[in-house]
Amino acid sequence: MLALISPPPLHKPKIAFLFIARNRLTLDVVWDAFFQGDKESRFSVYVHSRPGFLFNAATTRSEFFFNRQINGSVQLDWGEASMIQAERLLLQEALMDPFNERFLFLSDSCIPLHNFSYTYDYITSTSTIFVDSFSDTKESRYNPRMDPVILKHPEIVVADETVFPVFQLHCKKFSCKQKRSLPEFWRDVPFPIYASRQHNCIPDEHYVQTLLALKDLEAEITRRSLTHSSGDISSSRDPERRGWHPVTYKLADATPKLIQTIMREWCTSKGKLSKCFLFARKFTWQAAIRLLNMSALLIHH
Repeated sequence: MLALISPPPLHKPKIAFLFIARNRLTLDVVWDAFFQGDKESRFSVYVHSRPGFLFNAATTRSEFFFNRQINGSVQLDWGEASMIQAERLLLQEALMDPFNERFLFLSDSCIPLHNFSYTYDYITSTSTIFVDSFSDTKESRYNPRMDPVILKHPEIVVADETVFPVFQLHCKKFSCKQKRSLPEFWRDVPFPIYASRQHNCIPDEHYVQTLLALKDLEAEITRRSLTHSSGDISSSRDPERRGWHPVTYKLADATPKLIQTIMREWCTSKGKLSKCFLFARKFTWQAAIRLLNMSALLIHH
């Protein structure tokens, strides 16, 4: 009698969601609702937090983040090359799962705008890398659409031993005499005039673009990001809301109209028309929870 051997189950490609956080993920409840939309194990979660921080029942309200912190994390100096190091560590961990085929960097202030299935189909249906690349101007350095990055070639970033050391040495916010750790929320305060005159190199925003260009992969790049953020609200009376740094959306900003405005933007990629944004930042906990409770986000649809 011949025994029937069942073929191995087919695994769909997975998206690796790579979070970079200061400590805990304050928007974990929003992401929990988003991840619940997947019924086919089509994603992985990895978090780079401060060294020694553990994600468990005491530090997160979502089981999707339990024990998802990576080992060997480094202390982050925001705007320094340690940000690149965190990205490389996340990619190295995600590469251990052979079913991870797309790699998505997210900050701890990002929220999803659509449900999981829409996001998954959007990301996996494209053959290019989404990463913004721009020419700096005298008036403003910041490009509000710098992240997330969706990489198809993470092994290039992990194996890089040429470009990363150069960024470590030369791409800093302060000169050697002035070098010090940046405050945790350095992008939310006015940028020092003397520092901006020295150079305009932000490692975590310039490194991947430079590396891919040097590897002759620019033909595979779609030159835009899938995240929305606002770099300037010039009409605001609040001085903290004006400048080159991304605006933080607070409770009063969290309205269905804001989300509808973001979602109305359409972009063209390789001649194909599609929604510009899958994610948005920077949102406070209060703002994100309000949008979730108002069903302004489409993550349940």
